[in-house]
Order: sequence, then C-alpha cells, then structure tokens
Amino acid sequence: MDCLFCKIAAGEIPSTKVYEDDKILAFRDINPQTPSHILVIPKEHIGGVDEVTEENAAVVAHIFAKIAEIAKQEGLIDGYRVVSNVGEHGCQSVRHLHFHILGGKQLNGSMV
Repeated sequence: MDCLFCKIAAGEIPSTKVYEDDKILAFRDINPQTPSHILVIPKEHIGGVDEVTEENAAVVAHIFAKIAEIAKQEGLIDGYRVVSNVGEHGCQSVRHLHFHILGGKQLNGSMV
C-alpha cells in the first residue's frame, strides 16, 4: 500500500511525534494552520470516517480519549478544535483516517 500515513506510522517517513502507543500516533502537521496543529492517526489503515465500522470503532474511541490528553500536554487549556475531513469534497488530502487538533489561538467561529 502506498499510504503516506501508513509509512509515517511504520517509521519509514520521519515525523515530529508528540504521542505514540501501540494503536495510534500523533505528530505535528508539516503545514500548520494554527500555532498548535497535530494530526492523530490510527496505526492500522482506515481510509476515513466513512470506513469506521463496529469492528474498528474501538481505535477511534481510543483516539478521542488520547486527544484530550494531547491537548492538555500542548497547553490548549482555553480550547481547541478537532476536525476530520472526509473524501474529495471534504478536502481529505490523505486517504487515511486522521484527526486534526487545532489550537493555540482564538479560532474563527465559521466552520467553512
């Protein structure tokens, strides 16, 4: 499989890790949109939110439990946004499930 995030999770492509365990990896976005912009991915390949099933949903729950810890570790005490783009119209640039943690400044109230 030629998936960029699978290669990052496997250590084949370097990243600036902020958290890792046996199920997930969190690393800094190479093109940050906010002062703190972290991507959180499952190590197993799931194409996107549209491929979450009963069988793989536990890793998504684990991701969300860790997002809170990562945000606290980043000092995002005043709030942050969690985003996952899905598909071409949702501007998903890498077809591997990932969640953006965006924070470190007052965010715009608009979602689009």
